[in-house]
Amino acid sequence: MTGENGVRRVSSGAAWESIVGYSRAVAAGDFVFVTGCTSIDGADFVHPGDAYAQTAQAIGNVRSALAGLGAGLEDVVRTRIFVTDMSRWAEYGRAHSEAFGATMPATSMVGVSALIDARMLVEVEAVAYKPGIGAASRPGSGGRSGESGP
Repeated sequence: MTGENGVRRVSSGAAWESIVGYSRAVAAGDFVFVTGCTSIDGADFVHPGDAYAQTAQAIGNVRSALAGLGAGLEDVVRTRIFVTDMSRWAEYGRAHSEAFGATMPATSMVGVSALIDARMLVEVEAVAYKPGIGAASRPGSGGRSGESGP
């Protein structure tokens, strides 16, 4: 959806979005800001206990959110990885490297005490840069990115 101020938003349809009051991704100016994504496929949590697979799924959900606004992982300039077990940094990092190896965005890995679901080990948020994307009118803008959770 394009607002009067040139800001576009995409929703995943997650129940949390309306309860908490957020969008899956927001394009404003030359940037897209993607809310933290987790290991959700549809409405289901997937990959319990697998830090690598959870990270890959979360990044896949970032990819879907970006695509809903006409951007891709190649446009990502910044990621933040929130993890509940820092000792598994190499597993999270391997999935991140495989997804962003050529792009090499600035990133931070931050240890947190918990995420919204105790089974979740990782949450990934991203910022992408694509000139004019906030004002661009793209087919499917304002649609669903395919993810149903945080």
